[in-house]
Amino acid sequence: MTVKTIIKLIIIISFMSILNFNNASANYEKIIFDFKVTDISGKEINLSKYKGKTILIVNVASKCGFTKQYNGLQDLWKKYKSKGLVVIGFPSNQFGSQELDTDKEIKNFCEVNFNISFPIVSKTKVKGKNAHEIYKWALKNHGKSTMPKWNFHKILINSKGKIENTYLSFTKPNSKKIVNKIKKLLN
Repeated sequence: MTVKTIIKLIIIISFMSILNFNNASANYEKIIFDFKVTDISGKEINLSKYKGKTILIVNVASKCGFTKQYNGLQDLWKKYKSKGLVVIGFPSNQFGSQELDTDKEIKNFCEVNFNISFPIVSKTKVKGKNAHEIYKWALKNHGKSTMPKWNFHKILINSKGKIENTYLSFTKPNSKKIVNKIKKLLN
């Protein structure tokens, strides 16, 4: 991607996000801990095992200009895991076809290039009618700000299993904005 293309993309994402920051009803018939996901190795993870923890959900992609954010996500995971933070990556190919073809390729890419040890789910859709049920749940309960506009969109969920905040792709995982919010939730 050229610098000009990246700048245009940032402007478009910023404009779209301004239009989409309305919250939904937040009735929360379910909380995040009521869901199950399939990890990148094909094993089921019952999110109830993270009950009482703070969760950062991020839709990821291997060939994106934001892919280096894997470093920040891994750093957050290592630094705050023992204090109750869980980082979960949701690989998706819905933005610029920037994800690898198979879960095996994605897993290998993450381990070899970024030494990722936080949970990553099987490649999935994060928007539209076929979106993963967690993303549908997020939209229903917190509004359009939860819908990724691009790769590396972040959804922060508090220890009660409800959405606390969302962050656009260009907000780095180790930004003061995210780190300060995580620290506040963990205390």
